[in-house]
Amino acid sequence: MTIPYSVLDLSPIPDGFEARDALANSADLAAHAEALSYTRFWMAEHHNMVGIASAATAVALGHVGANTKTIRIGSGGIMLPNHSPLMVAEAFGTLATLYPGRVDLGLGRAPGTDQKTALALRRTMNGTDSFPQDVVELIGYFAKDDDTPGKVRAVPGVGTEVPIYILGSSLYGAQLAAYLGLPYAFASHFAPGALEQAVQTYRDSYRPSERHPEPHFILAANVFGAETDEEGRFLKSSMQQAFANLRTGNPGKLPRPIEDFEETAHPAIKAGVAEALRISAVGSPRSVRAAIEGWIERYHPDEIIFASQIHDHAKRKESHRIAAEAMQVIEGVRQAA
Repeated sequence: MTIPYSVLDLSPIPDGFEARDALANSADLAAHAEALSYTRFWMAEHHNMVGIASAATAVALGHVGANTKTIRIGSGGIMLPNHSPLMVAEAFGTLATLYPGRVDLGLGRAPGTDQKTALALRRTMNGTDSFPQDVVELIGYFAKDDDTPGKVRAVPGVGTEVPIYILGSSLYGAQLAAYLGLPYAFASHFAPGALEQAVQTYRDSYRPSERHPEPHFILAANVFGAETDEEGRFLKSSMQQAFANLRTGNPGKLPRPIEDFEETAHPAIKAGVAEALRISAVGSPRSVRAAIEGWIERYHPDEIIFASQIHDHAKRKESHRIAAEAMQVIEGVRQAA
């Protein structure tokens, strides 16, 4: 079977630029990805992050949808604890009404921010975990109307049947996605520790649903493609610095790349960053293709979604071009085998 490939975009704000530039870059990247036959363009919800412009994810996706024609747009993901299911259904029901047949809704359980900001978002923190119930409630808002008197309806939203995806970086999301018979995306682009166990759990315990008779596992991966391996490593240093800054309590805009991250970073920080970014394809087209082939052989993903946090927007577009061409070559070889 063909392995679809997609884009995960956090709308990064590069050092020296502003949120307006990041959102314009996201729309441009989505059009670029559409031309390269990417399947979806997902954006992620993060809050109180000066280097990320996609906090109002549905609004940002509306901008992307207006600048594309065929590529699917969606969230990777909406952090459901921050919102009422009805409001999420109305937002994504509106997107599905504006861009019919093109909208996905990926859902995460984490707040996507620190505790202080989470409190500002939710106003109250009662400590209860209602994520499974909220997912089921949300699915119900997208269902076809059954004319029940007094029923609460998402308008727009009712009848749009927006596809739901569960996102996670632990066994919890894998188990929930399997139980509900939903596709599952693992956040291996920044938290690959439980990847093998989560994938196995999801597939082994999957309960077929009417809409998804088979499991659908999406592997999230970083790609820092370039003309040479050396340049790829140089481009990757922006993301390495960003992770190091986050882990030392100094988050900021996406840094400019540097030559000497490996030589200057504290060993403990460097080791943590290396583990977080373990699922990364770095370097020349040949190196990128080899990394992707290794993931396909090891994890057997049903889809791969690529994140490319690169300071230079033109270089980021080039990185996604290299990833797309690698997937096309790999698919050609698989079809010929």
